[in-house]
Amino acid sequence: MNDAEIVALLKTKFVPVAVNVVFHQHQRDAEGDFYRGFATEGGQGLYTCRADGKRLGYTNNRVPERTKDLLHRTLADPQPVVAPAAKAGPPDRWWVRRPPEGGLIANVTSKVLGGYEKSDNLWRQAAQNSLGRDHLWVRRDEREALARGEFPPSLARRIARFHLLDNTRGSASLWGKDEVKSVDVTLKDGRVTGTVHVETASGDQGYKAEIRGRVEAAEGRVTCFDLVARGDFWGETQYTQGAPPGKYPFAVAFALASGQDEADKVPPEANRSDPDEYLR
Repeated sequence: MNDAEIVALLKTKFVPVAVNVVFHQHQRDAEGDFYRGFATEGGQGLYTCRADGKRLGYTNNRVPERTKDLLHRTLADPQPVVAPAAKAGPPDRWWVRRPPEGGLIANVTSKVLGGYEKSDNLWRQAAQNSLGRDHLWVRRDEREALARGEFPPSLARRIARFHLLDNTRGSASLWGKDEVKSVDVTLKDGRVTGTVHVETASGDQGYKAEIRGRVEAAEGRVTCFDLVARGDFWGETQYTQGAPPGKYPFAVAFALASGQDEADKVPPEANRSDPDEYLR
């Protein structure tokens, strides 16, 4: 079976689901029970399972052949299965995170644009070329402000503190409140301009960038939310080792998500510890 045939079968037989393992590991309701039933390793990776929860395969290896082998073994399962009825009961409110009602979701993509020392190591090359991915949540009142042609300060602060992070090599530590030194973003005639400066007290990590973009609205609906922050980043955290030496060019892009893609449902990384703080 070639790659095209595998993809065609997957589209007809399987539903892709993207989850944040931290939430689902701890979610104490039917959805969390279902996840823990097949994701016995608990951590990140690719899992396949049937609708009744029977696990079919798992891999956390980045070698493409391992992923293909997982898909072949999954497609070999002949059992058409109907999912069991969900257990009744209230959801686990702490671990079930939903986007703010009436708000927006934006895809966040980060990229180191240069500064790495050249390497012949394939895994190091992969890390150097990788993208960081996350989601930005926008409150209803912030969406309404954007539709009026205003860029709300609360949204600018959320972007600066929780999303201007070099997460291309792992999960980055968040900026503290006092580490947001300045953030100034304005929206005029659909054009977004601004500057931001975040830096630790010790000065061993920081980011200074300019922000540019477009916000468009029609009949009270935001139809375009495209932003890019670009500037100099420096430093690394416990889980983002291997950063380029000194200051290096780094960019973070924001683009309006449809909300229809399964991956759009994954909450922002910063929403993990305190959802109220993130949306404040």
